[in-house]
Amino acid sequence: MKGSAPRSRQVTVLLPVIGLIVAALCGLFLFGLATARVGWLAVAIGVLAALVPVGMVVAGFLWVDRWEPEPAKLLLLGFAWGACIATIVALLINSGAEAVGDLLLGGGRGSKFSALLSAPLVEEAAKGAFVLLIFWRRRDEFDGVVDGVVYAGFAAAGFAFTENIYYFGRAFADYGFGNGAHSGVLAAFILRGVLSPFTHPLFTVMTGIGFGVAARATQRWVRICAPLAGYVVGVCLHALWNSAATLGGSNAFLTVYFLVMVPLFIGVVYVIVLQRRREQKIVAAALPRMAAARWISPSEIQLLASLSGRRAWRRQARRESGRAAARAVAQYQASVSELAFLRRTRLRTDDDRRRQDELLHTLRVARADAVRLANRGHTQ
Repeated sequence: MKGSAPRSRQVTVLLPVIGLIVAALCGLFLFGLATARVGWLAVAIGVLAALVPVGMVVAGFLWVDRWEPEPAKLLLLGFAWGACIATIVALLINSGAEAVGDLLLGGGRGSKFSALLSAPLVEEAAKGAFVLLIFWRRRDEFDGVVDGVVYAGFAAAGFAFTENIYYFGRAFADYGFGNGAHSGVLAAFILRGVLSPFTHPLFTVMTGIGFGVAARATQRWVRICAPLAGYVVGVCLHALWNSAATLGGSNAFLTVYFLVMVPLFIGVVYVIVLQRRREQKIVAAALPRMAAARWISPSEIQLLASLSGRRAWRRQARRESGRAAARAVAQYQASVSELAFLRRTRLRTDDDRRRQDELLHTLRVARADAVRLANRGHTQ
């Protein structure tokens, strides 16, 4: 037992610190590289322009992640992974692929080789690696398709944010905000920030869906094949998108956009909505049993069975007892959801029972905090 404690501390403290240092160094390197290529003013314009689409995308994934919110630190880590680590890995490998393409195919063709082959394979692998990391190291935070979509989406949003900074900055450095026939930063913003902010997340979400299917699967072959199939679909979509933009001209690009990407995006949104409804049914079905076990109060069943009821409960706690009480209620609600998902099938392993004990402890502590803060608010 004594030997296990240092290893646990290394995993819980040392590895996250190392990860943050690596992400920070990658971010500084990318910032310096972009500044050297297009100048600091263009980078600043790029950052401002890139904030709008990334804000919409992040808000969308937070909307998805409402029944069982993932830990904020993991979502931030996913965004940092995509913005820094995945971006620099893709930059280095794609640059090498472009050089090899120029050498083998002739000058000027390496960029097409990189865009059509290297970029889809490498970028989807670099973004999907974060989902794999969570799936491997934090299985207790990975319950199904929605979790896979959220983690993949945040990693892809970070990647797209950094990429957009460079594209918008380069457009500003070359053409300003737009001059006659030239495509300036405004045209780039309309193309990447208005028409297609969902493309990078859409590609990587396919990998996330694969891991989500694997999280619920009992057959070993499904746990292996589902993520691989999701990755292959993401790569193919990415390659199709780059091919239309690089080789096909405006007609081919618009055809792929309206006939493939937009319908597929709508289809994925529909699947996510169905998964959210499924999560609501799982929680609602588990609440009476949890009340019978005296984990929750019977009077709370109706409040916990809908997102509107939960939101009203948090607002009331904030209004009457302050933000700390609202946070305690939110933690209590999240613990109830996690318990419901954990118990949707019978507990099969010692890890399942250990996880249940941890969630019950968190639930009781959060409830006690909420009650204490509520009582304090009423006495003031």
